[in-house]
Amino acid sequence: MIRRRVVVSGDVQGVFFRDTCRRTADAHAVAGWVRNLPDGTVEAVFEGEPERVRQLVDWAHQGPPTALVDAVSVREEEPEGLRAFEIRPTPGGL
Repeated sequence: MIRRRVVVSGDVQGVFFRDTCRRTADAHAVAGWVRNLPDGTVEAVFEGEPERVRQLVDWAHQGPPTALVDAVSVREEEPEGLRAFEIRPTPGGL
């Protein structure tokens, strides 16, 4: 099991990025979460089998058809043993 945290920048909010990410993660049996950040980026954590997580990281580089992804930063982290994928609220309640 591996874990990756990604931050996606570009035109990625208000384009169904989070919901599409959740559905894509569910389809690939990847756990984690996704949320909008106040600066206009989207942050996501993917946990699961290495190949499945890599597929989600690759997906994040394009996102849903309505998104315009400019950049994706990827950071390795220690897995926490997450079991589901969820959409989290924006930090600070925005």
